[in-house]
Amino acid sequence: MPHNTVEADIDAMTEDLRTLVEVESPSRDLDALRASAKAVAGVIERRLGGQAALVESEAGPHVHWSGGGEPKVLILGHHDTVFPLGTLARRPFTVADGRATGPGVFDMLGGLVQAIHGVALVEDRSGVEILVTADEEVGSHSSRALIEERALACGAVLVGEGAAEGGALKTGRKGCGTFHVAITGRASHAGLEPAAGVNALIEAAHQVLDIAALGRPDIGTTVTPTVAAAGTLDNVVPAQATVTVDVRVESAEEKERIEAAFAALAPHLDEAEIAVTGAVGRPPMPESAAAGLFAVAQQLLPGIEAVAVGGGSDGNFTAALGVPTLDGLGAVGGGAHADHEYVVIDAMAERAQLIAGLVNALQHPEGNETVRAP
Repeated sequence: MPHNTVEADIDAMTEDLRTLVEVESPSRDLDALRASAKAVAGVIERRLGGQAALVESEAGPHVHWSGGGEPKVLILGHHDTVFPLGTLARRPFTVADGRATGPGVFDMLGGLVQAIHGVALVEDRSGVEILVTADEEVGSHSSRALIEERALACGAVLVGEGAAEGGALKTGRKGCGTFHVAITGRASHAGLEPAAGVNALIEAAHQVLDIAALGRPDIGTTVTPTVAAAGTLDNVVPAQATVTVDVRVESAEEKERIEAAFAALAPHLDEAEIAVTGAVGRPPMPESAAAGLFAVAQQLLPGIEAVAVGGGSDGNFTAALGVPTLDGLGAVGGGAHADHEYVVIDAMAERAQLIAGLVNALQHPEGNETVRAP
């Protein structure tokens, strides 16, 4: 375990986690996110002092706290969750058998609590910034510029997203994005004049096969059609269809190839039209961006492992700027976005102390040659 003169208080961390979970915060629900941002700011101010600013945006308030002084490390997280209002009534915050459960505990309210308590273990908090955004689960469109600004100013980023299996840190992430393909045909009576129509559903079937063929899983590129819709009535040739596609890539070259391929999609049926929107919005997070920080984490917590994962986070943005970024520092647990989501309570103190050790190393890089290695 990383050495600190003061250990994190598990009971206090659990109560703070309860506080955040019991203020539901579904993405895009501005009223709920305002309440959640105030709750996050309250926990930060209670544990760290100072004032946490609410940064208004079209997606809801982001929360920003600074310990003052020259910026040296940005701790990054989000307070929005994927769970709709009412989930808490069905699945209330509960602690049993060494686990905390409830909507958002693992992704990523547990990580926020650990980060805050980790910074609380640091005697001198100058140079430390915490940014908790309101729209990570829906693409970070309103927060990306602020994330990138603070990452560049600080020069190092610690991401409090949930740990990988077994508590491993995340040193690489795929770039990810969503594409929407809208197909326009022409309606006609399916019985009287089927040939007079242009069947958007048949065109969509062709496009799904073309799109799926773009994948290159051998080099980490997955292209997965996920949602499709077409038609209005069972006796009408459909005039409209839509296809939604999830894309994951490991390299900038594949990002460019996939985006060009979607732009070049062409209809198979005469008179059908295709419109494509979307992009690989989160660039790949190369493992090189985490190398120096992971080496420090290994010194602090010998035996800790690291993996590259397919999911994206806001760490993708900071790593793509060349800012050293270490992800997966959040809760040990599992079940992100699912009803069985949980956090291992006994691991919370160790993760908070790991954050504290990393912050100390970044505040005093002269004592560790690996801390800012690219």
